Amino acid sequence: MPTRARIALVLAGLVGLGLLSWWWLESHQRTRTELELYGNIDLRQVELPFNGSERVAQVLVQEGDHVSRGQLLARLDTSRLSPQVAKAAADFAAQQQIVERLHHGNRPAEIDQARANVDAARADAVNARAQYERLHSLFETTAGRALSRQDLDSAKATLDAADARLHANEKALALEVAGPRREDVAQGEAQLLSQQAALALLQQQLRDAELRAPLDAVVRSRIVEPGEISSPQKSAFTLAIVDPKWVRAYVSETDLGSVREGVKASITVDAFPGRSFPGWVGFISPTAEFTPKSVETPELRSSLVYELRVFVQDPKDELRLGSPATVHLPLTPGAHS
Repeated sequence: MPTRARIALVLAGLVGLGLLSWWWLESHQRTRTELELYGNIDLRQVELPFNGSERVAQVLVQEGDHVSRGQLLARLDTSRLSPQVAKAAADFAAQQQIVERLHHGNRPAEIDQARANVDAARADAVNARAQYERLHSLFETTAGRALSRQDLDSAKATLDAADARLHANEKALALEVAGPRREDVAQGEAQLLSQQAALALLQQQLRDAELRAPLDAVVRSRIVEPGEISSPQKSAFTLAIVDPKWVRAYVSETDLGSVREGVKASITVDAFPGRSFPGWVGFISPTAEFTPKSVETPELRSSLVYELRVFVQDPKDELRLGSPATVHLPLTPGAHS
């Protein structure tokens, strides 16, 4: 066969092979209807410590228990805290009565008593003055020479004392009528607020002695046991939030145009062959990153990918944290591989 014919035959074969490859790729792209992504089941966890330091009295749940919001998980010993709360409540109640008395002012009976004291003191003063004047007049006459100067001075002292008692009782009556000073009322109210705050703090410490679930979850780790000393820096339980769960997966930049937030997806895991869990794309990272080591292959180590969070419905709580999962996403028209 001539050389030119042989070369033409080879070129024709290469062109045919190229056309066949192009047809296969185009046919493959047309028949590709979904995008498969690989990742792991992820969920949120809560490290739950006591908000105080005291000996643990009871632990009421075990690892693996499903707990609901507000459920009691454990409690501390309150034998020392309860009497403090009772004393603070009594002090607060006593100060409340003091403030009530300050606001109401003096009782009419107390004012009447003060007036009676003034009347009695005035009568004593009148009597003392009459006695002194009588002795003084007698002392000035010749008949009064029988009186000593000491007797006159004693009568004068009695008069001065009676006048002083009258003045004091008149001032006391004025105070009774005027009632408490505004400053005294303000002081009493400030003391009441202080004792109210102290009582509220102790009551909160008493409530904090009971550790309750902040939300519906599963007890993943039970860390404390009865008899241990709790600490705000030490977790008592680790709770796993069972709803929502999601698959943390990664999509390449070439497939990013095929993915939209809200797109429905199905998730499969090796533990349940033949089953799929419904889900949807809830988050697409706005920034690219290098393929994480947990999912990379030697060919993808330098590839840029975008993180996806595909939420999955798991009403029976069958999926476990970290389980490998495959996400199946329908391709939108015009998507490319």
